[in-house]
Amino acid sequence: MATASKGGEKPALRKPVFTKVDKLIPGNDRHTLTVKVVSSAPVAARGRVGGGPSIAVGSRPNRIAECLVGDETGAILFTARNEQVDLLKPGATAILRNAKIDMFKGSMRLAVDKWGRIEVTEPATFTVKEDNNMSLVEYELVNVPE
Repeated sequence: MATASKGGEKPALRKPVFTKVDKLIPGNDRHTLTVKVVSSAPVAARGRVGGGPSIAVGSRPNRIAECLVGDETGAILFTARNEQVDLLKPGATAILRNAKIDMFKGSMRLAVDKWGRIEVTEPATFTVKEDNNMSLVEYELVNVPE
């Protein structure tokens, strides 16, 4: 019986390649960014039609906040969920690992799902360039003939 890998060996770790906010485009994922949180606003939970319960019995309600994050090249809205809301307070600096771009109503949103990680780090020295908000750029899906 052959094994696919030798026992106990770990793959070599690669150094992360940090991306700047102004280089983010739709359809890309696995970004690593250092960002500063400019603002955070909780998103109201959506109720169910007919007044039924909005969550399953025994589960905790989802907390969602839209945080404006950015670096010296631009800003973007980040969708923080549950424990991420507590980490991304205004003024905090964080490293977003394995972040992805979600599209919401034609505009980009940054998110970190279960495959990524958020690390709060020392305060950054840069000033966020808020006038280059990447979430204000509207994209349209276009079918290209082959």
